[in-house]
Amino acid sequence: MKKKLRVGVIFGGRSGEHEVSLRSAESVINAMDKTRYEVVPIAITQEGRWLISGNATALLPDAVMSSNSHQQVAIIGDPTKRGLTRIDSESPTSSEPLDVVFPALHGTYGEDGTIQGLLEMAGVPYVGCGVLASANGMDKVVMKQLFQHAGLTIIDYVWFLRSTWEEKPEEIIKRIARTLGFPVFVKPANLGSSVGISKAATKDELRGAVNDAARYDRKIVVERAVDGREIEVSILGNENPIASLPGEIITGHEFYDYEDKYIDTASRTEVPAKLSKKIIDRIQRDAIRAFQAIDGSGLARVDFFVERKTNRVIINEVNTMPGFTSISMYSKMWEASGISYSELIDRLIELAIERHRDKSRNLTSYRPRQT
Repeated sequence: MKKKLRVGVIFGGRSGEHEVSLRSAESVINAMDKTRYEVVPIAITQEGRWLISGNATALLPDAVMSSNSHQQVAIIGDPTKRGLTRIDSESPTSSEPLDVVFPALHGTYGEDGTIQGLLEMAGVPYVGCGVLASANGMDKVVMKQLFQHAGLTIIDYVWFLRSTWEEKPEEIIKRIARTLGFPVFVKPANLGSSVGISKAATKDELRGAVNDAARYDRKIVVERAVDGREIEVSILGNENPIASLPGEIITGHEFYDYEDKYIDTASRTEVPAKLSKKIIDRIQRDAIRAFQAIDGSGLARVDFFVERKTNRVIINEVNTMPGFTSISMYSKMWEASGISYSELIDRLIELAIERHRDKSRNLTSYRPRQT
């Protein structure tokens, strides 16, 4: 009988998207084939403590986060351990080896390359993008610069640091009004799920929007508002990625904000989106190019605008660990393209192991070339 893979599913985390992560993890764990995988649920609290539950099969994230049966654990950057180390006993030992990790984490400390770096140090295969792609995909400024370099059409934008805003707010407001006009969208550069994003139509609204975004990040991005349809596409693969059929977000609010996504769910989705074949081909091609521009691997969701008056395709951003419930757009678009949710999880785990195996071929010390 083939040995089950021990898959560590990490969720929670020190992020404004903590609750979103719980939903993703619950869905992933419930959908994993228990005949193929032994699930090891790993919770990270909002304070940053790593906890493991002894009951890995019948798991709900809320129960894991509140259970008294936890033992505190950590992944340490030692590739000889290859798993979890208990740190709440007198003599800590690596008692939870892992074959692969599925980091169902969103936002800061989960999607930004930090946990990916830890897993690289530990020598553990993991689902999703690597350190560089995760960091690129989290920072909206760096991301846009890479898109421009790849020849993709982006939204006009201005960015600045929180410290500069606190020193020269009026100067920044004047620059935005002059270069972008109104309305604009104001965003923290390093966050997702629309946390901290506001629309501003006047200078007073802009001031309040920047102050709100500055609560979440030291770098702020301001973008020209686009009158366009919100189109998304899913990417799957490593060196030869493929793109799903696109889907459309039809918002119930003025824009697709956090409340619209997760609280009152006034929006609706249309999968696949009603678009011409020419536009679908362009979106899929640009999505793959964007994924490769950030050096992506495993998965990503790429978001676009299709301008209503011109049908111009404008890339917005790449999400390297998008919401991952069975009804999230990422999985819904693959379902419409012929890949079920459970099969998607299988493929992502396979891609993680494939990428780790390929990276393991790299030499880590100099050896003279054989002649």
